[in-house]
Formats: sequence, structure tokens, C-alpha cells
Amino acid sequence: MVSRRKFTAEFKSKVALEALREERTLPELAARYDVHPNMIRTWKRQATDGMAGIFTGKGSKQGGSNEAETKDLHAKIGQLIVERDFLSKAFKR
Repeated sequence: MVSRRKFTAEFKSKVALEALREERTLPELAARYDVHPNMIRTWKRQATDGMAGIFTGKGSKQGGSNEAETKDLHAKIGQLIVERDFLSKAFKR
């Protein structure tokens, strides 16, 4: 049984960008990268659909929300550690 190949995001974006440039045909790109032309067509469509998010600011907000969420989680962890230590000392008496 043949397992599915997994492609990295960098590889997909590289192939999609070449497809968007239209310097080579889809069959040429498919032969060059050993990928089915329909897969390249799908990556090209995903790239064009996702491109609007870059200019609306949706892409940059995701990175910032991860940092804010990480800070909140670290603060919560610190609070829970203090509570745990306090309760462990209280029950030892």
C-alpha cells in the first residue's frame, strides 16, 4: 500500500508562486516537481484565495494573538503555582 506524500508549506508556496507567474505550464511544473497538475491547481487557488487576508491584516493579527495568548497562559500558570504552594503549606499545619 502506498502512503500519501506530505508537502511542506514552503514547497507548496514555491510551486504555487511559480504557477501564478505562468512562466511554465502546469504539466511542465508537475513534471519538474513530481506533483499532479490538479494538486498544483489547488495550491494556486488556495494561494490566491488567501492573498486577500494579507492585505486586510488578518495574517498579522494571528501572530499577535498567539503572543497575547501565551502571555495570558504564563500568567495563569504562575497564579496556579502560587495557589498550589499556598494550599500545600496550609494543609501541612
